[in-house]
Amino acid sequence: RVKRNFPKILRNRKQRIARRLDPDRTWGNQVDPMFQTGNIQLEMADKARAINCGGIGPIAMMVENLGLADEINSRLKLFKRHLPYHESDHVLNLAYNALLNGSRLQDIELRRNDEVFLDALGAQRIPDPTTSGDFCRRFSPEHIEQLMEAINTTRSKVWQRQSEDFLEEAIIDTDGTIAETTGECKGGMSLSYKGIWGYAPLVVSLANTREVLYLVNRPGNVPSHSGCVSWINKAIETVRPYANSITLRGDTDFTCSGELDRWNSQGIKFVLGMDAHPKVVKLADSLEEEAFTALERVPRYEIGTKPRRKAARVKEGIVREKGYLNKTLEAESVAEIEYRPGKCEQSYRLVILRKNISVLKGENHLVDEIKYFFYITNRWEDPIEKVVGLANGRCDQENVISQLKNGVNAMRMPVDDLESNWAYMVMTALAWNLKAWFALLMPEEEASRKYLRMEFRTFFNAVILIPAQIIRSGRRIIYRFLNYNEQLEDVFAIWERFKASKVP
Repeated sequence: RVKRNFPKILRNRKQRIARRLDPDRTWGNQVDPMFQTGNIQLEMADKARAINCGGIGPIAMMVENLGLADEINSRLKLFKRHLPYHESDHVLNLAYNALLNGSRLQDIELRRNDEVFLDALGAQRIPDPTTSGDFCRRFSPEHIEQLMEAINTTRSKVWQRQSEDFLEEAIIDTDGTIAETTGECKGGMSLSYKGIWGYAPLVVSLANTREVLYLVNRPGNVPSHSGCVSWINKAIETVRPYANSITLRGDTDFTCSGELDRWNSQGIKFVLGMDAHPKVVKLADSLEEEAFTALERVPRYEIGTKPRRKAARVKEGIVREKGYLNKTLEAESVAEIEYRPGKCEQSYRLVILRKNISVLKGENHLVDEIKYFFYITNRWEDPIEKVVGLANGRCDQENVISQLKNGVNAMRMPVDDLESNWAYMVMTALAWNLKAWFALLMPEEEASRKYLRMEFRTFFNAVILIPAQIIRSGRRIIYRFLNYNEQLEDVFAIWERFKASKVP
């Protein structure tokens, strides 16, 4: 029987730290500094064994409950014999390496030689860095797609546990990025339009949960939208069974005007950027001034107390003082017209955002500029301000891409060609999805939202990096947490949920 004494321990530790950090405590003049390490001595524990990343336990338990390993092994067939590793062992080894803040393949060696870590995951051994690299080289594009579908099938088990209004409106974002590499012999890399050597991954994500649905590696010189339609269609099919409505978002590269009629006929909504080419700019210029109304942007959040005084614009002050060229936004206005792209059989709503920009040099006004932004959509019923806000909300995907690059280090490109680096990218990006699933399976909705918005580095420090004693007892692996932080209550809450019932 599992001892359920952790609520009392958590409460006591929370009270003790609250007393130590009590802001109302009055301090007198202190003779000695706070840091007093005293006579430190080093010893080696004989029987007690611990790891610094105790949060890996709940994550591994979640993976087990979701059946991710079984799903990977049933779909991904790369080995004729398992001597000794299965496909899921390699995939999870790379995902856990990223989840534990590993930035390269060599970091696997640290945990491979950690006996307590191996016991914590119930593993006799794990693949070494060289073997992991060789595993990545076994992948073909078909194998990588099978791996992504295995992850998506497991993802559906998480979505099934959500409330009915979980995906009232699913928003699918699509964007491309540049993954730089300094390697000289990386097969499939090329020179991007920015003059950067590397690859050009395509990222298709779900804005509601910030999960990565599909991740595609491409040579660095391909256009941002190259091959995106088939992956967007796959994302639609992945989301459709769980969403009441679906909206596609993308910048000007992803308008895909030849697909708009088909998406519209399927009931798919879209808000896509459109290039300010001469034809639409001429249409905007021809509108009467009365057609434009001042844009009132929807506040990003509601102020709970009172507005704070805005900080001084230091950068702009220096620009003015030095007499540099400076562009400032004076006003925004919006209008809309019906517009039929050349590849479409029907017209759609074209929202025109006009920005009045003043060009200054120092304090001297030089000229006024008009700049247009265009958004094409089939959301006829929405207020125009909502359409603009929805289109601008796509910028949050840049944060997701940043987390993939700098959080889980999914775009380091450590292997030797396009397909192997693609496989590595998908397996390490799984760490980001595991964080999202951990959040979605939280019993409390408020906690779920908190972890979904949390950056990976914060998640790593708060949830993963918890010291824990590892005890092997009978058929059990016991994680005895040795430290307290505020997130432990959530960790125990999700652990109890897993123990109560398996995810269907």
